[in-house]
Amino acid sequence: MVLTKRAQSISPSPTLAITAKAKAMQAEGIDIIGFGAGEPDFDTPEHIKQEAIKAISEGFTKYTPTAGIPQLKKAICDRFKKDSGLEYDPSQVIVSCGAKHSIYNIVQVLCEAGDEVLIPSPYWVSYPEMVRVAEATPVFIDTSEKDNFKITPETLLKHITKKTKLLILNSPSNPTGQVYSKVELEAIAKIVVDKGLLVISDEIYDKLVYGGIENVSIASLNPQIKAKTLVVNGVSKSYAMTGWRIGYVAGDKEIVGAMSNLQDHSTSNPTSISQRAALAALTGPQDAVKQMAGEFEKRRNYMVERLNKIPGVSCLMPPGAFYAFPNVSKLYGKSFNGKPIKGSMGLTELLLTEAKVAVLPGIPFGADGYLRLSYATSMKNITGGLDRIEEFAKNVK
Repeated sequence: MVLTKRAQSISPSPTLAITAKAKAMQAEGIDIIGFGAGEPDFDTPEHIKQEAIKAISEGFTKYTPTAGIPQLKKAICDRFKKDSGLEYDPSQVIVSCGAKHSIYNIVQVLCEAGDEVLIPSPYWVSYPEMVRVAEATPVFIDTSEKDNFKITPETLLKHITKKTKLLILNSPSNPTGQVYSKVELEAIAKIVVDKGLLVISDEIYDKLVYGGIENVSIASLNPQIKAKTLVVNGVSKSYAMTGWRIGYVAGDKEIVGAMSNLQDHSTSNPTSISQRAALAALTGPQDAVKQMAGEFEKRRNYMVERLNKIPGVSCLMPPGAFYAFPNVSKLYGKSFNGKPIKGSMGLTELLLTEAKVAVLPGIPFGADGYLRLSYATSMKNITGGLDRIEEFAKNVK
């Protein structure tokens, strides 16, 4: 069997591979504390689950319109209006099988061979793979701790060419947890409009911001940037609904229509039951979202404080999402019990096998000097896991 060049160009997800290895060790009875999961450890709120049960009982188990049921699309429009002041018609909205599917569809209908897509680095691991599947070229904009892992107008302008089609902007960010301010977004928006680019604004973590900061959608700044932006969101992170697989996009009607045509011939509609559950999530009580965000903030504060006390480790305070992104590069070139530490992948392997802690290496996120730790786990796990990492670091020579 001969695979296509397209298939051969796709790298397996290292994050999923490491998570699978940790789970295999746990299945063998090994006590592993995991910081890898990119999903809330809370259960889906009860009223959402009950709506799904009701949908099944009522026989709401058939095909729906490809782009989503009208009630859900209206609720999405209402939610954008309430949260960001963004006005969309339901014809400008498509519901897909998770925000990942939403982004994949956008890239497929907008990008092709010869196009360049700008991706700030560090980045979510799937962005460049999606671009390559569309036969376009990912162009990485390196950022640094000095700039809080955010692109500047200068770095953005430097990477724009005649081939640039699209900018992918993720705020709050996976993996860094950083959030762009309104002033920062205004500077980026001006360049995007002036240069005639399009933007994917991945806002899946928009409800998970801390310290009283305001989360701003770039599309909300003015009509010109709104027309250039595809806003991506979903219910996975904010409502603890990762397995329900509901994401959505709002934007240009023609682009959304093309995405619907593509979805016609790939997945058809997202699961009918999940759509009803998502409708309950968006229109029902929001107390659980605030409670989860409050708990994440407590965990974040504890984790970052502890990380900054570990020898050879430093960590910025992330304003959003549920990830810490510590700098561990000072540990590289040293060894643990005679075993050399070679980059983030090597450190990750040693932490898993020697300290029995599962973290994610920074290299697949475009930042080999770092690790990603999720604090979407219990305080007991966070405390125990950080104890193990600290003990490990003390024995690095």
